[in-house]
Order: sequence, then structure tokens, then C-alpha cells
Amino acid sequence: MITFRLPRLLLPAFALLFLLLSTGIAAAQTAAADDARPAPRVGVVTMQPGEIFFERFGHDALVVVDPVSGQATSYNFGYFDPSEPDFIGNFVRGRMMYYLVALPLEEDLAQYSDAGRGASIQWLDLPPAQARALADGLAERAKPENARYHYDYFLANCSTMVRDALNQAMDGGLQSQLAGRSRGNTFRSESVRLASPSLWMWLGFDIGMGPSADQPLSRWEEAFVPMRLADSLREARNSEGRPLVQAEQELLPQRLAAEPKEKIRRWWPWLLVGLAIAGLIIAGRRRVRLIAGFALPFWLLCGVAGALLAYLWGFSAHHAAWANRNLLLLSPLSLLLVPGAWTLLRGRQPGRWFSWLLWLVAGIAAVALPVQWLSLQAQFNTQWIVLLLPIHLALALTLGKRSLAPVLR
Repeated sequence: MITFRLPRLLLPAFALLFLLLSTGIAAAQTAAADDARPAPRVGVVTMQPGEIFFERFGHDALVVVDPVSGQATSYNFGYFDPSEPDFIGNFVRGRMMYYLVALPLEEDLAQYSDAGRGASIQWLDLPPAQARALADGLAERAKPENARYHYDYFLANCSTMVRDALNQAMDGGLQSQLAGRSRGNTFRSESVRLASPSLWMWLGFDIGMGPSADQPLSRWEEAFVPMRLADSLREARNSEGRPLVQAEQELLPQRLAAEPKEKIRRWWPWLLVGLAIAGLIIAGRRRVRLIAGFALPFWLLCGVAGALLAYLWGFSAHHAAWANRNLLLLSPLSLLLVPGAWTLLRGRQPGRWFSWLLWLVAGIAAVALPVQWLSLQAQFNTQWIVLLLPIHLALALTLGKRSLAPVLR
């Protein structure tokens, strides 16, 4: 009988080799078992806009149907907790935290049904491995320790999170199809369109956003709007070349007003209004108290709006509000003119400082026009320039005289 003994120095090497082979076999068995799992059905449900301000942009969620139980789970990235400490402050500063919540689809749809908001689902044709990866990733992401994320209106909202999760499961295939295409939409055009039913919200977006909001978006970027993402999914293909959307199904009818349509925004009506107001001011230049009665709330609104724009630029994370050139038209210096207007309303003459300050505010407003013409990164605020600049100049011409005593008498 012949025996063979390994040298003692080789024993650790053979043990390591045996361990690696065992691990590889176990991993292969696990992968084979994973591939044998039935693939879930995956869909994107899109909710139409509602009437509350945070519902104006619509909403969406990813739906995963368990292949065994048939239970449909909605993965909804749109939850926030208003009871969090300093929630309002974080909202103003642009530092909001949102959550991914997993809940039964029927439960998720109940609130939209009660509000009269329509919902439809796009069933996706994903290869089984991608569908399983997406379902597993969402289940892990929905755990309490992973569910929170920093919210941004344009870059990280409920729709972009759905887009990103789907793109990750498709190994970047969705972004590669959408990033190089554009319809010319911008953050501003989409925001003012969807906010248009609410005047204060429309004004806030249009006045509050700077030039970065006017850069043309790719189809990938405009997917911050859920309805735009749904449009792009209809044109996308899966990794095997088939249409990504396999079927569409209406879940809830839309009982509210339909999504606002795109409109051409013309600046000349704003110019006519601005010139008309300026003409009335100049025509009534001898009625100083009447003009001061108009100027006081005008300067108050300009000053408060300007202070808010300055805050958003200098002290918030709202990137779309930075470098806002409407600050030239809505100067915080206007607040310093309010006491002078009050003095005129009482029939008295303000100090000489009032005249200099008034012309300074009007001169700063006048700078907005050449900046608009010469800027390499234009801001779409022509309508505000042609509306507000004539008013500033007319007030300076009528109230900015160094001596108003003869007029006041």
C-alpha cells in the first residue's frame, strides 16, 4: 500500500483552494436559484395633477406585482413629514427630506380617488433579471434606514427617483436613450405651465427663478415632470430592442381639470400694460398724493419680493433661484422709498435723499434691459422688464424732483 503525504507547507494552499471552490459552487447555486425565481411584473403608475399646490406637478410611483401572491406594492417616493422639527424652515431653505414608502397599490390609490385625480399604469417589458433586480432594490430602499432622501423640485423629486431606479435596473439603458434628445422645454416653461391654474404659485415660479431655469432640458432632465416621464417611456426600448411599455391601463378617471397645455408666452401685452400705467402716472403728475398712493404699495411689494429673491440666492439651496436678474427690477432698496411715499400722502415733502434714492432704484431697473440683450446666459424675464421698467421710470420722473413744494401746495 502506497501513501502520499502533502508537504506541510502546501496544506494551507490546498485548504484555501478548497474554500474558494466551495464558495464558487455555492454562489453559482445561489445565482441559479435566483434565476429560477419567477419574475415580478413591474409598472409605472402616473397620477394627474391635483388642486393643492404640491399636487400641481402630478405624481408617479413604481408598482411591483408579486408573481406568487399577486399582491401589487406601490413604491411611492413622495412622502414627507410636516411634523419634523423646523419643517417650514427647511422647506424655505430647500433642505427638505422625503421618504420612499412601500404600501399596497389599492391603499396608495385611495387618496387620489378621493381627490378626483386620474391615474394610469404603464406595464413594462423588462427582462426577468432586470425586473427582479428592480424589485429587490426597491424593497431594500424602502427599509426605514434607507428610505430618506434629500428632495429637490427639479433634480431629486418623486419622478426623478422613479426614473433613476428604473434606469439603474436597466444598466443605464434609459438614460442613454433620453439624454441626447430635447424638446426645448425648460424648468421655467414646465413650472409656469403646470402652476398656471394657481396665480400666486405661477408668479412665484416665474419671478423666483434665475437664468439656470431657462436652459433647454434633455428628455432625461424633463422627466422631473411625471407626465413627461410617461411620454418618454412610451418611446423607450428595453435591452432586447422591444418597446419598453408593454401595455397601458387606466386605474382612475380624471375628474378634475386637465393638465394645462403649452402656450406661447408673448411679451408685448406686458409692454402695453407697463406703458399704460406709466402714461397714467405721468398724466396725473400734479396729483402727487394719488401717485404716492399707488407708489407706496408698489414699492412695498417690490421691496419685499426683492428681499425674498436675495434670500433665495444667498441663503438657500434652491439652485434655480440663484443669480436672479429680477432683483434689478424688484430691488430691496424699494423698501426705503416707502417712508417717503407715506410723507407725500400726508401732504409733506420728503428729504432730498428721497429723490436720489428714487432715481437710483429706477437706474438699477434700467440696467435689466442691456443685461438681457448682452447676456450669454439669458433669463426669460423680458415680460417683467417691459412691465416694471416703465413704471419705475415714470415714478422717478414725477416724484423724483428735488423740490416738490410747488406741486404739493
